[in-house]
Amino acid sequence: MTNHSSAHSLQQFPSISTDKLRYGDTDRQGHVNNAVFMTFLETGRVEVLHRPNSPIYDDNAEFVLVNVNLDLQGEIRWPGEVQIGTAVSKIGNSSITFHQQVFQNEICVASAMSVVVQMNTMSRKSQPLSETARTSLSAFLLKPGED
Repeated sequence: MTNHSSAHSLQQFPSISTDKLRYGDTDRQGHVNNAVFMTFLETGRVEVLHRPNSPIYDDNAEFVLVNVNLDLQGEIRWPGEVQIGTAVSKIGNSSITFHQQVFQNEICVASAMSVVVQMNTMSRKSQPLSETARTSLSAFLLKPGED
């Protein structure tokens, strides 16, 4: 198992999203079900990849999720909300690697690495990222720590 728990504070992430917890997210133990963590990660990635005024994907292309590695580090309890810190950790030829952490009440409860690939909608094969996309994505690189 890969540990992504390198201690980052929420403020180090260039993109911070918020999701409201729903009663229906909970399980028999009274905490948010682990499957819902994937939804939180999706929220963070989508807010980086699909910004209405600054799209990253090319015409005739879309992003597909190809890998997620999630480390659950604590439980989340309803009611409340979570914050999702999202950063780009690597920009490949056609892929983007994200580092994300989920926080509740300023406590990190999960860390994840995920990879998305830009896919051409006609050929259904990977398509290289444009220079415009690379420049835009570089603004989401993880901020250095203050330690």
